[in-house]
Amino acid sequence: MQSLSVRKMLKTRPSKALITIINFVFLIVFLLVYATILPHPSSDYLENAGSLVRCSLGECHHKAEKSLKMKAVLEEPQENQHREKNVVPSFFGEMGKGTRIGMVNMEEGLVREWSTHGETTTVHFQRVSQSLNWTDLFPEWIDEEEENDVPSCPEIPMPEFAEYGCMDIIVAKLPCRYPQKGWNRDVFRLQVHLIVANLATKNGKKDWRGKTRVVFWSKCRPMMELFPCDNLVKREGEWWYYEADMNKLQHKVSLPVGSCKLAMPLWEQGRKELLKSEKNGESRGKMKREAYATVLHSSEAYVCGAITLAQTLHQTGTKRHLILLADKSISVPKRRSLSEAGWKIRMITRIRNPRAEKGSYNEYNYSKLRLWQLTDYDKIIFIDSDIIVLRNLDILFRFPQISATGNDQSIFNSGIMVIEPSNCTFGELMGLRDVIVSYNGGDQGFLNEVLVWWHRLPRRVNLLKNFWANTSAEAREKNALFGAEPAEVYAIHYLGWKPWHCFRDYDCNWDTLEQRVYASDVAHRRWWKVHDAMEDGLQRLCGLTKRRRTELKWERRKARSMGFSDGHWKINITDPRRFTPLLIH
Repeated sequence: MQSLSVRKMLKTRPSKALITIINFVFLIVFLLVYATILPHPSSDYLENAGSLVRCSLGECHHKAEKSLKMKAVLEEPQENQHREKNVVPSFFGEMGKGTRIGMVNMEEGLVREWSTHGETTTVHFQRVSQSLNWTDLFPEWIDEEEENDVPSCPEIPMPEFAEYGCMDIIVAKLPCRYPQKGWNRDVFRLQVHLIVANLATKNGKKDWRGKTRVVFWSKCRPMMELFPCDNLVKREGEWWYYEADMNKLQHKVSLPVGSCKLAMPLWEQGRKELLKSEKNGESRGKMKREAYATVLHSSEAYVCGAITLAQTLHQTGTKRHLILLADKSISVPKRRSLSEAGWKIRMITRIRNPRAEKGSYNEYNYSKLRLWQLTDYDKIIFIDSDIIVLRNLDILFRFPQISATGNDQSIFNSGIMVIEPSNCTFGELMGLRDVIVSYNGGDQGFLNEVLVWWHRLPRRVNLLKNFWANTSAEAREKNALFGAEPAEVYAIHYLGWKPWHCFRDYDCNWDTLEQRVYASDVAHRRWWKVHDAMEDGLQRLCGLTKRRRTELKWERRKARSMGFSDGHWKINITDPRRFTPLLIH
C-alpha cells in the first residue's frame, strides 16, 4: 500500500513542475512585451529610484511629470525668470502713454516688455574693464602739487550721448553683488550710475521743477551720493523711482570721475575761474543757507579747541554762521564762553556707536551724524575742533557732498568735509549703524563705508599734522607749509596730543614714543600764536587739568629715561599753566 502511494507521487510531480516552468516562461514573455510597449522613462525620472519603490505607477508618473516641469523652470533663461516678476512696476502706469524710455544695461527681452508702455531706446556702451579697480579711481596719493605731471583719471567708457534724443524717463538695471565684500565699490556698478546720471543731464526731459525721471532695478539701494533719498518718489520691490534734481546732478557729473584728480584746482587758470565763480555766486540769501559746524560731546576736553577754531574762522573774514552741536556734558558756563567765541549753540542727544565698548573713546562718536539734521542750511562745512583755519574756506561751499581730502587708501578724512543736510539722509545713516562695520571703529570709517563716492580737495585744505614717512624731506616740506607766512595752507589738523594738552614750550608728542609721528614744534607754535591773540577770558579755558599736568611730567621723565636724542625733555618749562589750574566755573 505504501509503495503504491509512492508510485502515484512520482507520477504527479513532473506535471506540477511542468506547470511551474510554463508559468515562469509565460511571466518572462509578458514582462518583455510589457517593457517594450511602455514608453521609456527619462533619466531625471530614473535618478530618483527611491521614489519609484515607494509609489504606484500612477503616483510615480505624476511625480515624474512634476519633476520635469520643475527642471524646465530652473533651466529657463534668466530673461524668463524676470518675466515672472514685475518687469514693469505698477507705478509706471501713472507716467502716461507715448513715453520715450531710455534703457540702460537691460536685456533684450526686458526691453520688449517695456516697449508695450512706450517708445524704448537701448543705450549702448562698452563695459568698463574688469581689471580696473576702485583704488584706481580713488588712489591714496596723487601729485596734487603738479610738480611732475597733471593728475588724470582712468577712463570709464560712456555712450555717445549725442546719438540719443530726448528721453522722458531713464530705466537702468543696477548690478548688485551684496553681500560680497566690497560690493559697494564695484566699478561696473559705478559705471551704470554715471551713465544714467549723464543721460539724465544731457538727454533727460526736465519738468517745470528742473527734475528728470529715473527708474532703477536693483536689490541694492542706488548710490545716495548721486541719487539721494530726498529724490526717491516711490519704491516697489526692487524698483526705485527717482525725480532727480538736474542742477545738483549736473554739478556732480562735471567733477572728476573719482578722487584720482583734484575737484578743486590749486594752480593756474582753473583756480582763477573758480575764485571768480565764487565771488559772482555769493548772495546774502545764499550765505544764510550755509554754515560752518563742529560737534562737542561726552566731555569738555575739546572746548578750548572749539574756541580757537572759532577765532581762526572769524579771522578769515567769513560771514557764514558758526554752528556748534553740544550735548549735556558741556556745562552751561562753557556753553556761554563758546557763544562769546562766536558759536551758535544747538543742544543734541548724543548717538551711540553700537559696536563700541562701554566707556571707550569712540562710544558716542556717531554723534557727528546729527550734522545732517541741520536742515535749515543747504550746505555745511564740518570742521573738527582740533583744527585751526588759516585761509578763507568759503570756496568749499561751491562743492557737493562729500567733498574732502584724502586720508589713506581710498578713503577721505572727515576732519573737514562738505555735507548737505537732509532728514532723509540722517534716517538712512541711523538705520545703517547696526549693519555697516566701520573700518576704524569711528564715524570716519562708518561714513566711508556708506558714502564711497567723494570728491578730492587738496591736502592743503586739511593738512594733517603727521609724519608717517619719518624722513627729513617730509619734515622739511610739511614744516615749511605749517609755518609759511602768509599762510600757504587752508587749515592744520592737529593729530596726536593737542596743543592745549601740552606745555606751550614744545610739542609734547615728542615725549611719547608712539606719538612722535605727530610731533612738530612749528605747527605747535602756530596754534599758540592764535591762542595768544584771544581775549584773556577765553584763554583761561585752555588751562591744564591736574591730571594732565601729572601726565606731562611723567611723559617727560620717561622720555629722559629712554634718552630721546632730540632732547625736548631737557627744555626748561616756562608755561605758567604748569601751576595754574584749569578754570572751573
